[in-house]
Amino acid sequence: MIKSELVAAVAARNPHLYQREVENVVNTMLDAITAALARGDRVEIRGFGAFSVKARGARQGRNPRTGESVSVGEKIVLLFKSGKEMRARLNPEVPVDMAASAE
Repeated sequence: MIKSELVAAVAARNPHLYQREVENVVNTMLDAITAALARGDRVEIRGFGAFSVKARGARQGRNPRTGESVSVGEKIVLLFKSGKEMRARLNPEVPVDMAASAE
């Protein structure tokens, strides 16, 4: 699903709102999440999951084509951990209690 499909789905479920209003809400929400992550904050949406950032240090990598050793600089990576409800909806045959104990 891309952002325009998300906007269309939300607008379809809320016929009293104009599509441009829904688009503004979606953009505002995504901007707020992006800004929080850029500050290094953790963003948690209950039932969906949590976004966080982690600093990955510099390291020596290897070019898979040539086998040559290359230097890879440090970078910030995005992490996502799905929430309990999300895992239960994706794996309906696994009881929620078992999914939590597997962590």
